[in-house]
Amino acid sequence: MPIIQHRCSLLILLCLLAGQLGAAEVSKTDLQALADRAEHELRGNILPFWLKNARNPANGGFQGSIDQQMKVNPKALRGSLLTSRILWTFSAAYRRYHDPEYLEMARWAYRDLIDHFQDKQSGGYFWAITAEGSPSDARKQVYGQVFAMYALAEYYRATSEIAALDQAKEVFQLLEKNAHDDVHGGYFDALSREWKRTTGARNNLLGSAPKSQNSHIHILEAYTNLLRVWPDEALRTRQRELIGILLTKIINPRTHHLVLFMKDDWTPVSDEISYGHDIELSWLLVEAAQELGDQELLKKTQAAALDIARVTEAEGVDRDGGIFNEGDPHGLTKLEKDWWPQAEAVVGFFNAYQISNDPQFFAASCHTWDFIEAKVVDRKNGDWYESLNRDGTPRRGSKLSIWKCPYHNSRSCLELLERIGLPEK
Repeated sequence: MPIIQHRCSLLILLCLLAGQLGAAEVSKTDLQALADRAEHELRGNILPFWLKNARNPANGGFQGSIDQQMKVNPKALRGSLLTSRILWTFSAAYRRYHDPEYLEMARWAYRDLIDHFQDKQSGGYFWAITAEGSPSDARKQVYGQVFAMYALAEYYRATSEIAALDQAKEVFQLLEKNAHDDVHGGYFDALSREWKRTTGARNNLLGSAPKSQNSHIHILEAYTNLLRVWPDEALRTRQRELIGILLTKIINPRTHHLVLFMKDDWTPVSDEISYGHDIELSWLLVEAAQELGDQELLKKTQAAALDIARVTEAEGVDRDGGIFNEGDPHGLTKLEKDWWPQAEAVVGFFNAYQISNDPQFFAASCHTWDFIEAKVVDRKNGDWYESLNRDGTPRRGSKLSIWKCPYHNSRSCLELLERIGLPEK
């Protein structure tokens, strides 16, 4: 591992010293080294941690909370988001590796989602249930609904189980009927159990505003994955509309940062910057346009991705390669480094390298991966720390929770492997 890391670090040094395009060519050896590191992390650390620790045979699902010292809280609420993200992760891993252990985990997650979180009365999926299995938060948060769609589509890709595809389609139809803004476009964040629009911070996980970039990012990725298995024309139309909204309403054309919260008519109501969401959207936009097969739209998303990657590298990356959590127009505001922006930056910078062939973006991707291996990976208990201080020391956090999951870091590894072209096994 140290030899591989040295290769990436040397490339970073050459790029920084030269300060110009073409200063250090990326070789096949460089690419292979990064892919090898990603696969080693995925199969040697991330997936084994979740296989060993996440399931709870007593409830037929997963634990609700495990703290940093690996202490399980048996009374913690359970969230559909965690189950959906585990379902996506192990479906995607099985699709690549055909490991029966991954398939077993995906099937466990699928049954958990359908048996315990599906709202048989009103459709869709509960946000949270109690440890005993009764609904605790039955709201229809669009954020949670689209992750169920995303995971169900991936499970269908892995297993060809038609019921999963039908359930993903049902979520799409519910969102289009109830959550789509037919006046201004886009989607509202929060709906009641009965799919009625709600307002106020108490009813919205993501803030008091009716619309957020966070929901729209994940609607985008869910629609992309559903399009892979269901090239429906209505879905294609909505995806094209969604890309246009992200390019013109949510990405600030002057700063190339995302507007985090908006009114119905897209008027911004915040000026905070989330570097992780910025760089995450940069590559998801390109992926979405590629799936549509629209070359003109693809060029627009690629240009936006490069603008975002440049700004993220200039403003959001610390000297050690770690990605800061947040800023505002005056500078950095939250110097912590959560696990998920690191994972997204590795892919976002690599995507920018693929578009531009600029080795500096590849170096940026490697630099953040170096930081992950040096500081974010939990060498004692497995998987990654949830959050770090600026100096790289772990902050108090969870190993598993409604939000702490295997999706961001597993996906980062899988994206690198696919983009670099390491043969499937």
